[in-house]
Amino acid sequence: MSDHRMKERILLVDDEPDIVEVLEYNLRQAGFTVVTVKDGTTALYEIRRQRPDLILLDVMLPDMSGTDIVKRLRREPATESIPVILVTALGGEIDRVVGLEVGADDYVVKPFSPREVILRINAILRRTSGGSPEPKAAEPDLLTIGVLSIDMPHHRVTVEGEEVVLTTIEFKLLYDLACRAGRVQSRENLLERVWGYAPGVETRTVDTHVKRLREKLGAARDHIETLRGWGYRMNLKPGVRSGG
Repeated sequence: MSDHRMKERILLVDDEPDIVEVLEYNLRQAGFTVVTVKDGTTALYEIRRQRPDLILLDVMLPDMSGTDIVKRLRREPATESIPVILVTALGGEIDRVVGLEVGADDYVVKPFSPREVILRINAILRRTSGGSPEPKAAEPDLLTIGVLSIDMPHHRVTVEGEEVVLTTIEFKLLYDLACRAGRVQSRENLLERVWGYAPGVETRTVDTHVKRLREKLGAARDHIETLRGWGYRMNLKPGVRSGG
């Protein structure tokens, strides 16, 4: 393993020995320090004992769900900012939606490529360590689009005067679309700017976040348009929607 960087500590929480073996090997080869545990109780103990740089967390554990663990972490100041990637079963869409809603940063679906997992981990660590995928031009502090208002300095969103509670990623996604209102944004560009992913990373996380964002925005939901085959657009005057 390379010595040129500080080795970030990854906590791998999974009770399937084959998955643990493959991920642990590949993560160590990529230069990470890896701690593995098999259940939620031990995971919470390890997180508080020695704060990891990122948690790779299976949704289905023997003693508690991964989403319950994320909820606990996000309630405590000492752990609220630790990045979490959920690992879910192929058919577990509800797990992915709930996981993102309670504050997970992303998810991977079994079966997955270890290379894909490492690419996502690296992207999240770059973002959370202060790195930026691209230089940012000056952006407005306050954006108003119809009944939707976005207050960037206070991270506050209102619809028809009522506050809407968003996760950090949901807020970044909404603000990114709003800053580029009227222009189509591809999933790839959104992944680069909002998540910090390099081009070529495959994930449905953008679609899942947009779905949750629309549900939360209520009367302002139709401002976010889907253009099938292209991506998403913040429409200043929503009319007939272009997709689902």
